[in-house]
Amino acid sequence: MGFSTGDVVPFTLARARLSELADQAKAGAEKIITKNGESYVALIDADRLDYYHRLERERIHLLLLDDARRGLADIVAGRSVEADSAIARLQARRTAAAEKTSAAGKPAEKRD
Repeated sequence: MGFSTGDVVPFTLARARLSELADQAKAGAEKIITKNGESYVALIDADRLDYYHRLERERIHLLLLDDARRGLADIVAGRSVEADSAIARLQARRTAAAEKTSAAGKPAEKRD
């Protein structure tokens, strides 16, 4: 859905015309309320907001299902490792990186 200039309302005008803007939102319009010339909040019908939330939940579920599908494909293709060994490798890398960083930060020892 596109917005027209009539859908963008300064905050002070929205405060003065809230009832009218609410009726327009209930009828299907979506209003962008600006403050100091920038987008601040939106005024939309509560049922439409609920619909948007349901769509977002469905999208998240589809993403999770896709992640699970890719994970199962990785297991079937042998592109997986045991969690314990993966965690141990990550910890070893972090320890080595920390030791390298701390060794680089130490001043050189004096030689006689």
